[in-house]
Order: sequence, then C-alpha cells, then structure tokens
Amino acid sequence: MYEFEFSRPTGMTGALAALESGAQPLSGGMTLLPVLKQRLNMPEALVSLTAIPELKGVKVEGKLLTIGAATPHAVVAREAAAHYPALAKLAGGIGDPMVRNRGTIGGSLANNDPSACYPSAVLASGATIRTNRRSINADQFFEGLFTTALEEGEIITAVQFPIPLRAAYVKFDQPASRFALTGVFVAEYSTGVRVAVTGASDNGVFRWTEAEKALSASFTPEALGGLRLDAAGMMRDLHGTPEYRAHLAAVLCRRAVTAAG
Repeated sequence: MYEFEFSRPTGMTGALAALESGAQPLSGGMTLLPVLKQRLNMPEALVSLTAIPELKGVKVEGKLLTIGAATPHAVVAREAAAHYPALAKLAGGIGDPMVRNRGTIGGSLANNDPSACYPSAVLASGATIRTNRRSINADQFFEGLFTTALEEGEIITAVQFPIPLRAAYVKFDQPASRFALTGVFVAEYSTGVRVAVTGASDNGVFRWTEAEKALSASFTPEALGGLRLDAAGMMRDLHGTPEYRAHLAAVLCRRAVTAAG
C-alpha cells in the first residue's frame, strides 16, 4: 500500500468538505481496497463514510423500505427480512461473512459491478437512489459496465425500495466469489411485474421487458415457456458462453417466479 490522507468524519458536512477537496469516498472497501493494493487507482486522499449515522440503518414507512447507503449487507439481511424477504435473502447471499459485514449497499451500487446482486434488486423494484444532491430512479441510474449516473463529488445517501406484493431472487453463483454468474430478481407490484437480470450482459444489469409483459398477464412459470433471451451482448468468459448465460437467465427467471409464489 502507498501513503495517502485518510479521514473518517461523523457527519455529512465533513464528508462533503473532503469530497470537495478531492478525496475519494470509501464505504465498505470491498472493491476499492484491493484496487489500491494493486495500485490500479492511487487517490491522494480517502474519506470513509462508515461513521456517519444518517447513512446507516433500515426503516419502513408505509410501503417504502429505506436503507442507508453505509448499511452493511448483513444488517440488510437481518432487518429487512420481515418487510422485504426477497431483498433480505439477496443480501444474506452476498459473498462471505466478512464481505457481508463490511460491504455496503451504497458501495455496491456506486461500483455497479456487472455481476453484483444488489443492482438487480434495485432495478426490479423500481427503487430510488438518493444522493447528497438529488433522487435518481433506478431506470436512469445504471448506465453500463461499472458506470452509473453519479457525478463527480456525488455520493449515495440512501436507497428507497417500494415493497412489492411478492418477489424473489435466484442466482447461480460462482463458487469462489459468490458473485452471480447469472441472477434474476422478479418483483410484482399492483402496476405490473419487473424483472432484472445481473451477471449476464456485457452492459451490466438490465430489465427483461418481454418477461415482464408475460408475467404481468400471468404470474406463472408457464407464462415464460416460449421466451428466450438473445445471446447477443451476453458475457463470454471462462465460466460460460453468451448462449449459456442467456439460457441460464431464462431458467432462473422461471425459478424466481416459482419461489415468489
């Protein structure tokens, strides 16, 4: 590791001042710290967001579940279980115990790894990402591989999830990392069904609109019987071909519908 300035403010004022001075935000550090160790990124200053109380916690107001950006996955898994079981199950299946107790929802979304689990829940839920400047709808937040709508000096403060009528997340994970080789989140609302796929596309998480239309008409695995995802644009790596991932996404979508009941 190389030398850099480090601050851990206990309020947003101190955090924003550090950001304005050019510091890079640090939340759980599950991606950033390995990158720093390899010197692939060498910021002169880091500001930790983990000691700011208003960025932590899970609360429910009516049909809206709000999670502070610096809330660890393990806390989400525990405290969201009674209100949004599918989201809690997703959080409880991320990485290993160390990752779940250090990694945060805000850090995961800001990084937007194409195989991360949280983006699928956010997109399928039509969630709202709140920042220190504005509110961003999930459909406008994810812009591609490791790319989001966040601007320089902008940090996520909370994520607001509309609680669905029913939902489920099913993933086929890579055994070593527990990232999603492919994962599908299905959520039904009074306005219709939303389906998000992660770990499959070269462009990151995406909505499967054909499946949404079919499931909005009939929320059954049979409704997906004739649907197939186009393999064009899907990932190709040592774990699977584009064709494999396209097929796997369809299988997991049917399983998620069954799991949602």
